[in-house]
Amino acid sequence: MLRVVSTHLFLNHRLHPGLLDLAARSGAQAIEIFAARQHFNYTYQEEVTELADWFRSNPLVPFSMHAPLFPDREMGRSGAPACNVIHPEKSRRIAAMDEIKRALEVAERVPLQNLIVHLGEQNDGWSQQTLDDALTALEHLAAFARPLGVRILVENLTNEPATPQRIMSILEIGHLDNIGVCLDTGHANMTVGVPQAIDAFRDRIVSVHVHDNKGIKDEHLWPGEGTIDWKQTVDQLNTLSTPPATVLEINFNLYNPADTRQKIEKSFELLA
Repeated sequence: MLRVVSTHLFLNHRLHPGLLDLAARSGAQAIEIFAARQHFNYTYQEEVTELADWFRSNPLVPFSMHAPLFPDREMGRSGAPACNVIHPEKSRRIAAMDEIKRALEVAERVPLQNLIVHLGEQNDGWSQQTLDDALTALEHLAAFARPLGVRILVENLTNEPATPQRIMSILEIGHLDNIGVCLDTGHANMTVGVPQAIDAFRDRIVSVHVHDNKGIKDEHLWPGEGTIDWKQTVDQLNTLSTPPATVLEINFNLYNPADTRQKIEKSFELLA
């Protein structure tokens, strides 16, 4: 399985080549860029150019980008509304789509392969309107991403619209065969369970967000620090026809320059 580090770990810092070098030295083969403006401002050409230059000069692959969750530089603390592509208000859905497309335009300079998308926020419910809005959003994003060479991956969350079963229903009803799944282990552990999520998604899984928790809070701990059975998880993932990428998506508050390299190396060993 491809070893990927998400820059979510460095979210409190501006994304710069030194942080990418750290991931490379820790055994990563690829990077997932977390699109948050205070971390990586995808609207600034200088930052996009710096990132593009780094990838041209290094063997690591820009495997994926996580779509922005907020349009501001403070992750919503400024009062900015979340990027919610299934929000009941049409203006909010349009604004969210516009922000995600701004981030996706980075693929014109950086050869991204995948874009991770959330369907809704924590307390969103399920309805026929939610299904319709999800289908519209995914069809639109897939059409925008396709000429850029980017595939859309839908991530399971802890809300009603983004359970594994609902995501599969959306993809099947919409005949969205070109859209894959990002299995989030932490979210699955808090809801249906990791084994059940893998069974539901099976070969639609392209990417796995790897982090741990104790089944109650979305803590984004290093693997092995929560209650997920990682041997069982890896064994189950190895039964899939195509091994998915394993993406370490760790809490940015756990970033410590003194031991991060060792933590990343240990995590990849656990997932081998």
